[in-house]
Amino acid sequence: MPARIYKPAKSATQSGLARTKQWLLTFEQDQPREIEPLMGWTSSGDTRQQLRLWFDTKEEAIAYAEREGIAYRVEEPQEMKRRVASYSDNFKFNRVGPWTH
Repeated sequence: MPARIYKPAKSATQSGLARTKQWLLTFEQDQPREIEPLMGWTSSGDTRQQLRLWFDTKEEAIAYAEREGIAYRVEEPQEMKRRVASYSDNFKFNRVGPWTH
């Protein structure tokens, strides 16, 4: 079962950068999930997909995967695309779009 090593992205509802500076190692799903006939819950016999390991650096995560003999793939983080604008830009005379109420 391959593992995925990545830096989690910031959620849309989060203003800070908590939990975005560490690297995360998660295991991919090995067995398909099944619906239990008695209760109707979704279950799986694969417990490794519940495991989440946090590392301070990418090199530590890779070293752990290689030491334990885990196949892995590394996903590099993408650059954040953010347009910097201030509140006063809404009232500029050379504004690109029309200002409406």
